[in-house]
Order: sequence, then C-alpha cells, then structure tokens
Amino acid sequence: MPPANEIALRIRAAARRPASWVQLLKFGLVGGSGYLVNLAVFALLAGSFGVHHVIAAVGAFCVAVTNNFLWNRYWTFGPGEGPAHFQAARFFAVSLASLALNIGVLELLISNHLTGELTAQAIAVAVAMPFNFLGNKLWTFS
Repeated sequence: MPPANEIALRIRAAARRPASWVQLLKFGLVGGSGYLVNLAVFALLAGSFGVHHVIAAVGAFCVAVTNNFLWNRYWTFGPGEGPAHFQAARFFAVSLASLALNIGVLELLISNHLTGELTAQAIAVAVAMPFNFLGNKLWTFS
C-alpha cells in the first residue's frame, strides 16, 4: 500500500473530481447488491442450515466478494491497466481485511447479546464498507 501521506493526497484530489463521486455511487450500488447477496447467503446458511454464524459469515463473504469483484472491475472502476488476476488478488486482500473487521463487529454484537445474528451481520457489513471502498479505489483498481 502507498504511504499514508500519499493516500491523503490522492483522497483529496479524487474528492475534487465529479467522476469520483459517480464512482462512489456505483460502488455503493455494487456494494448494495453485494450486501443483499451477503445477507441472503448468511440467512440461508445460518438460518436454514444451522451453520455457526462465523462460518456462515465466511460463506456469505465468498459469494458476495465474487459478485462485487466482477461488478466493480467491469462497471465501477473499469478493468484499468492491471491484469484481472492481479486485481483479483488485491481485491481479495482488501476484502479479507474488511471481513476481519466485519467478523470483529459481528462477534462483539452477538457475544454481548446486543442484537440478533442477521441484524448484527447487517451492521457489521455496513461498518466495513468505507474501508473497503478506499482500499479498492486507492489500491486495487488504481
């Protein structure tokens, strides 16, 4: 990843371009579809099949990350200069970091009995989204 000061400069420059805001909107729409895919797969695994919530979250992540990579590569950011497998590896790395954040929030909410499993997963995915966008915009598809 680039140094922190370079990241800050890139964020500031991108915020001044209208195209960046369109990209953020597209990322949000792709993320929204991935969010629904994630929750549907999580509900199926945890609810219908009785899979432990952490395993269900990982399964939901695998399906949603594939959906999101394809949509972000071909619609949000475009294929860019990098080969697909290189971008996929970076996308997966950013997504794994987001998953770690997701599972941390999920466990915190469930272990403290703050909410049910599906609501906790919905909150956890939403908390991880900003990190995911910045990682992909500044590193994966740059």
